Amino acid sequence: MLREFQPQDTDALADIIRITWGYDKFGSHETACKLARAYLDLCLTNQTYTQVAIVNDVPVGIIMGKNINKHKCPEYLNMRQKQSMEELCATKEGRDAAEFYKTIERIDDELLKQCEKPYQGEVAFFVVNAEYRGYGIGGKLFDAMLSYMKQEEIHDFYLFTDTSCNFSFYEYKGMKRQQEIKHQFTVQGKSFAFDFFLYDYHW
Repeated sequence: MLREFQPQDTDALADIIRITWGYDKFGSHETACKLARAYLDLCLTNQTYTQVAIVNDVPVGIIMGKNINKHKCPEYLNMRQKQSMEELCATKEGRDAAEFYKTIERIDDELLKQCEKPYQGEVAFFVVNAEYRGYGIGGKLFDAMLSYMKQEEIHDFYLFTDTSCNFSFYEYKGMKRQQEIKHQFTVQGKSFAFDFFLYDYHW
């Protein structure tokens, strides 16, 4: 079943985010949970459309789309995101984790700048619980988002992804890679290399 995001989905979706992107490598479990919540709340400020996949009454995935021209974040989502970021940044470990995402934001900005294209929409966020991949849930979420884009007459939209994700899924769905940036991070004394991509879709 697919439906719009509801506040009670937060904990389950934040946990999927924490596990999918390995946030526990940033330090304590508490920091990892706060980082996942802060990232989810940040994504929720950047959308005009959400669909959550529900299996046995439990959220197992979410996709967020954005009509750029219509986007205006509700104040309660701004306040929610501000609060979760303040909780994350209350410790040095949390501030270091937040800096990691600020770096990714800068990379994403550069990817978009390199495209030199006025997109109408964005896939603002997309994740499916790894235990439920291969059952067509991701495909249903993506197709629902695509229907939204077509309903809104959004002919060109994009998304950011990287080598920590199953980016070949987007190619399977007809998206094309337009830009790529390589970057190496050092977290807790360990180095992690990523390739960051911008994919887009036109119909």
